[in-house]
Amino acid sequence: MDIFIGGAWPYANGSLHIGHIAALLPGDVLARYFRLKKYNVCYVSGSDCHGTPIQIRANKEGIPPEQIANHYHDEFKDCFEKLGFSYDLYTQTNNPYHIGFVQEFFTDLLDSGYIYSKTIEQAFCEKCSQFLPDRFVIGKCPNCGSSAKGDQCDNCGALLEPANLDERSCGICGETPVFKSSEHFFLALSKLEQFINDYITNSCGWRANATGLSKRYVDEGLRDRAVTRDLEWGIPVPVEGFENKKIYVWVEAVLGYLSASKKWAKARGVDWKSIWSEKSLHYYVHGKDNIPFHTVILPALLKAHGGFHLPDRIISSEYVTLEGKKISTSQNWAIWIPYLIKHYDSDTIRYFFIANGPETRDADFSWREFINSHNGELLGAYGNFVNRSLVFIQKFFDGKVPEGQCNPEIREAIKGLYAISADFIEQGHFKDAIETIFSFIRSANKYFDEEQPWITVKENKERCKETLFTCVQIIANLSILLEPFLPVSSSKINSMLQIGDLGWEYTEVLSGLNLGEVNILFERIDKNQIEEEIEKMNN
Repeated sequence: MDIFIGGAWPYANGSLHIGHIAALLPGDVLARYFRLKKYNVCYVSGSDCHGTPIQIRANKEGIPPEQIANHYHDEFKDCFEKLGFSYDLYTQTNNPYHIGFVQEFFTDLLDSGYIYSKTIEQAFCEKCSQFLPDRFVIGKCPNCGSSAKGDQCDNCGALLEPANLDERSCGICGETPVFKSSEHFFLALSKLEQFINDYITNSCGWRANATGLSKRYVDEGLRDRAVTRDLEWGIPVPVEGFENKKIYVWVEAVLGYLSASKKWAKARGVDWKSIWSEKSLHYYVHGKDNIPFHTVILPALLKAHGGFHLPDRIISSEYVTLEGKKISTSQNWAIWIPYLIKHYDSDTIRYFFIANGPETRDADFSWREFINSHNGELLGAYGNFVNRSLVFIQKFFDGKVPEGQCNPEIREAIKGLYAISADFIEQGHFKDAIETIFSFIRSANKYFDEEQPWITVKENKERCKETLFTCVQIIANLSILLEPFLPVSSSKINSMLQIGDLGWEYTEVLSGLNLGEVNILFERIDKNQIEEEIEKMNN
């Protein structure tokens, strides 16, 4: 079976923050897990590089928009690599391959009967002398009364149009926009409403927020949405007379999943359509604000075109707060990923945002919890068990794995751990998976303490050998079970135990193996750093 995993495309107009990583990390866990299971995996994403925010910033800085987009794309790529993200392809939407694919897809849609043109009244700012993208019309949501942008209300989640907003103003200069006529192409979502409704109703493997929000969109009635706009920076519409208009960003960004998978497959010389066949399984990993684009818009585009597999599993996160307050990039109330990866190990970051991830409700990041989770769980439980076991073997057994048999109860417990963790991961319950594994690690430490090898090495050496042999098998299998979550520490263990081709199954290290140099997995973080980080952030 082919496994497709699509990670949301971060917008290339500013650095990544902790909310982005918390939402996207599950995609890498899935990809690493399915590779261990020996499935064919295609894990793709990229930087969303078009749209007005980048154009406005470029105008202010007096540089081309692609320079800004490319700068942040390179920064994103570096951050993902340092965090251990194992994308098969991480690309960008201003790539010529993606542009060509989207234009071809758009042309095909014109023949589908689900795309039509009509003249509309579009928001225009006379002071800025430009048509405004929906997100640059701000006002009050007609549904809940909260501040909202012209495409979506972040408070209640309603999909909007600029004309729906109360108290409208230009998001660039603050003036009240007028409306001018402009001809555009529309996606006939109203014709696809029954299809979308059935698709959502019959879905399984979606998180509750995805199901709830998607049903609400359909219940409110799907309205046809413009797929082109009067924009400066974007993919030109490939239709005569529309050359100065652009394909709307929300359309071409979700089509990046197709263009990226096709580009990756072409480079490998494989049939990309197999990735999109009914024999494949698709996961989409993103934040709460991206739900309608993956559960309504993307399925509608795929259905309108025909011939493509629809999303199966929606792994949609809730939000991350920072020290109890909402993250605000405009007020610099955020922890930026370039800073985090410069000062902390990638496994430390990955562990925290998986074990404390916003899977079913908003999660809070605090420096105290972040550093305590490293010292308590990664170092105190996991690192401690690995280090005490292997150092003991170095000291008393010349660094060679002693002869013995793995404790049968522990061997069966490890085998059961593979099955339980697999089910959790495949269902998108990553917190449950890693907590189950760390519960076993705590029991392994208890086993070591109860067996007292520091005594049996003198009084009952055969029993001591059995204990240490069992501990080595625990460590070897933990390196596999935790590889999707903590790839760097797993790699260190694999090197020490000389574990070769990994698979998602119980494995045993043979007696007599020379461990070589035993390296600690994690360094303790000074608790004084908690207050230092809080002070930096407040300043």
